[in-house]
Order: sequence, then structure tokens, then C-alpha cells
Amino acid sequence: MIGGGAGAFIGSVHRHAIMMDGYSELVCGAFSRDADNNQQTSAQFGINKERVYDSWQSLIEGESTLPEKQRMQVLVIVTPNHMHVPIAQKAIEHGFHVFCEKPLAISLDEAELLAQRLKNTPVLFGLAHTYLGYPMVWQAQHLVASGAIGSVRKIIVEYPQGWLSANEEQSNKQAAWRTDPAQSGGSGCMGDIGTHAFGMAEFVTQHQISDICAELNIHIDGRRLDDDGAALFKTKQGATGTLIASQVCAGVENGLSIRVYGDKGGIEWQQMQPDTLIHRRTDAPFQVYRAGQGNVGLCAEALSRCRVPAGHPEGYLEAMANLYSMFAKAVTHHQDHPVINSNVDGVPSIYSGLRGMAFIQTMLESAASDKKWTAFVASSADTQDLKNEVIL
Repeated sequence: MIGGGAGAFIGSVHRHAIMMDGYSELVCGAFSRDADNNQQTSAQFGINKERVYDSWQSLIEGESTLPEKQRMQVLVIVTPNHMHVPIAQKAIEHGFHVFCEKPLAISLDEAELLAQRLKNTPVLFGLAHTYLGYPMVWQAQHLVASGAIGSVRKIIVEYPQGWLSANEEQSNKQAAWRTDPAQSGGSGCMGDIGTHAFGMAEFVTQHQISDICAELNIHIDGRRLDDDGAALFKTKQGATGTLIASQVCAGVENGLSIRVYGDKGGIEWQQMQPDTLIHRRTDAPFQVYRAGQGNVGLCAEALSRCRVPAGHPEGYLEAMANLYSMFAKAVTHHQDHPVINSNVDGVPSIYSGLRGMAFIQTMLESAASDKKWTAFVASSADTQDLKNEVIL
């Protein structure tokens, strides 16, 4: 793991998820540029002192010198955004698989360079869009794909938070880098959480957004990146929708939600009640689906992501662990059956990351334009066959 030292929220999430199902072991790290933090973090997880590195460069070089059966297999990147691509490129050059935090990069151009680097290499790549690990998100996709709600007409996706309602960047390290263009990229709120909302909309519906009418706002004096925004959108398949993401909704915790309506009904899911999915119908009372092993009516994809019987809640850590478990199984399989294909079934891919970066660029262009509609920015992801992979 590179980044994620003691005190970093997302690093702790990844470490719990890595070890939850027993498929992976944390064996080395360069967790922080602060030597004390680096040592403190590594000691907490019993990592051999010889495999605690003082920089990401020394980690990749050092692990490369070890015998193949002793070195790391997967590099996890949980740094600020501006370091994702440089670290991932170096790891790919040395033949290490990569699991990276989102967004993929700080610009679409940078993301395209990484996608080109992955081509013709036997390296697996995964992106940490955690919410795609929830069982009921896959159940929602199944209901839409099976025609249970008919032809999709309306998509409403929202992600409100309140943690940046004040000038937190003056005292909070996590807030400071997320509002710094040099580390975060061209967008703050939309890059940090808007990409989750965008990805959720495209994944659940399997529609691709084609046109956007957006606004981006900064509500805190002196803040350099957007902390709030919204968009009307159209999809290639003929639906319309709204997307809202905001980090200045005071008092709100983590309110990601999605509603999708067709000509026969609709589905509703909320991240803060992740075990529940509502299916509204025009010809019968609404139905409530609940996550849990063996629950009648759940699709195979949802059931495969449940660990315990119904009534035993599973949440955010388990969702991330689902991504890691699938990635670990793919790595194990890949050892015996290496192929030139970076995608892992059920795990957001490099092309998912490209779509996310194209979304950010389109939002920025639309917000700066006086035109009503801005066409979705093209990327190399648009030329791929994404039918069987997670589209984010």
C-alpha cells in the first residue's frame, strides 16, 4: 500500500477490506512521508521492517528485487489524486497489478496515458468505487436489466454531504488536499463524490450519459474548487435525469441515493440503508428486497456479495471487501492463466475510470459554457466493448 498512513480515513477502509475475507495479506507499504507515521502504521499491522519503505519509488524498486514468490503481487494506491497515475505507471512497468482509489487521475488526458500504458501488458487494474460492492446495487441493476421496471425514462441520483460546510481545509488535512487543484485536479466535489453518483447512474441502468447541462458552485469564501453542483443529463438510450452532488449540505452524513423509473415502475436505493431496495410497480403493491444469504428473489450477483443471513447488516467495509475479494481471486487465476486484459469481472476497470474523468471534464466545460447542453466528452472508453464489465 502506498499512502493511507495513520489518521487517513480511506487507508483504514482499504486495510480492513483487504483482510476481511482472508484472500489477501498486507505485506509492505510506504504509508506516509512522515517517518514516524510510516513506522506507526506498519507496526500496527506487523509488517516486516525491511518492507517498510520511505517512498513509493523505493517500494516499487525494492519489491522488484525480491524473488517472485516473495514480492508483492498487487499495489494499492490510496494517495491524493495527483499521485495516482505516476505511481500506477511505475507499478505497471514492473509488472505489478494495481488497485487504485478514485478518481483515476487529475485530468482525462492523464488518464488516457495510463490506459495506453496498460495496453498489451498482463497487468490487472481495479478502481475503488466502493458502492459498486453492495449486493442491492447489483439487485437494482438486475431488475432494470430484466425489464422489471420497463423502459427507463428517468434517473435521479444524489450525493449530499455536509462535512465541508465550513472552511475545514484550514485545520483538516483531508479537506486541504481535496480542495487543492494541484492535488485534486480541476474539480473538488464532482471529482470526489460526483463521480460516485455518475458511476452509480450508469452502472444501475447500463445507460451511457451523452449530454449534460451543469452548474458548479463554491459556497465557502477562499475555496478554490467546487463544493457543490448539479446537472441535467440525457442518455444515449433516451432517458433523462438529474445528478446532484454537494459537500455543503450541513448536517447530512453520506446521502448517496438513486431512483430509476421506467414505464412499468421504478427502483429506489439509499447508501445509508444499503440492505434495502424498493421496487415500485404499476400493477401491484411495491416490493421490498432485503440483502442476506439465501433470500428468495435475489439475483446471483447480489447473493454472491452477501456474507451473512438476512437481518445481519453489512455495510461500507463489506462493500469494499467484495471488490478486493474478486480482485484477489482474479490475481490468483491470472497466475496460471495470464492474459493481456486488465479487466476483472465485477470490479470497476480502467475504462470505468476513463468514463469518470470524461464526466468531470464535461461538467467543467458545461458549467463554463452559456450553452444549454454540452456533449459528453469522448474518451477511449467509448470504443471499448463494456457490455460485461462494470461501467462507472
